[in-house]
Amino acid sequence: MNRRRMYASCAPHTLVLAISVLTVVTGCAASEAGTIGTSAAAAPTSVPPEPPRDLLPGMPPPLSPTDVYAANRELSPAVAGQRSLVYVPNSESNSVSVIDPDTFEVIDSFPAGGAEPQHVVPSYDLQTLYVTNDLPIGAGSLLPIDPRTGTAGQPIPVRDPYNMYFTPDGQFAVVVAEADKSLDFYDPRTWEKLHSMAVPDCAGVDHMDFTADGRFAVASCEFSGRMLVFDVAERKVVRMIDLPDGRSGMPQDVKLSPDGRTFFIADMVANGIYTVDARTFENSGFIPTGEGAHGLYVTRDSSQLLITNRHEGSISVWDFAANALVRKWFIPGGGSPDMGNISADGRVFWVSGRNHGEVYAVDIVNWNLLARIPVGKGAHGLTVWPQPGRYSTGHTGVMR
Repeated sequence: MNRRRMYASCAPHTLVLAISVLTVVTGCAASEAGTIGTSAAAAPTSVPPEPPRDLLPGMPPPLSPTDVYAANRELSPAVAGQRSLVYVPNSESNSVSVIDPDTFEVIDSFPAGGAEPQHVVPSYDLQTLYVTNDLPIGAGSLLPIDPRTGTAGQPIPVRDPYNMYFTPDGQFAVVVAEADKSLDFYDPRTWEKLHSMAVPDCAGVDHMDFTADGRFAVASCEFSGRMLVFDVAERKVVRMIDLPDGRSGMPQDVKLSPDGRTFFIADMVANGIYTVDARTFENSGFIPTGEGAHGLYVTRDSSQLLITNRHEGSISVWDFAANALVRKWFIPGGGSPDMGNISADGRVFWVSGRNHGEVYAVDIVNWNLLARIPVGKGAHGLTVWPQPGRYSTGHTGVMR
């Protein structure tokens, strides 16, 4: 949430994603309060999904017909030699804090190169991290960070980059120009703006994710309780989805299920996640998770979805196989979990404390708080780097 909002709204380690470790992660099926049920949730996936057809030209074919995140088990050779660090943009202090994930200490801090840094976004080719600075209005910039050294370069002028994604074919960087009500398509090498797609009916355009075939994207309209669907190749809006709560809703993060069938959408006002059919783009259900539902993160084994409930300081866990919420965990002493990502080995969830100027390192195998790390004010869209996967579609590291 940025200044336009009217509401309080990581040398890489050796990656050993042992089956035994992943089994432990996926086996935590009960919270302290017992198993949590669902409410009008997405339909169980008893019938195997069909593999995606007619892929977006140039998009790398999925490694599995039933798991869009199948590549997220091991690090790409492209990230060899890159440092294992956590990068935190501090929106209210216009800085970036850098954390050593081994010591849980802030080892560096530098100016963001602009005002109101919102997210640290890995590039499609995994070679650069970009801090999105979306102020001043009508201007803005991207601050490139070299992940091999952890040092920043010179800011790149880019208009209003609240958030940023990359099309699955790697052709465009999609700058989410929230104030301009526009999705702007840039050459990710020269940073020349090539196309602009006006989204006047999507107030507060915010987060997005892509269908399994890469052909379409679904974006949240934070200030109008709606979702926008656009054709990636044609760069045009194809429809709007009105969420059940209507214009009073506040949709946030969006994430495609591993089987490619369902979009999960966190809503801070509805205090849960809506589900939308990824083929028909129709509403299919709602799952109450907690107050201020905000961020969505698929575990490294694709078995579960972590949901941050910012207002109540908790994390809910949705199990895809069980088709149910299986845990709710509260940060000891309270907190405001917002945005982040999961470590390469799948064991630690790094998440910003938006209202507390801190970062939480959460052990999601044993479910305990490893560290609470003070950073700058307004800690927001942090990324832990490097992450497993072949390419990044943006945000804080949505890897495929």
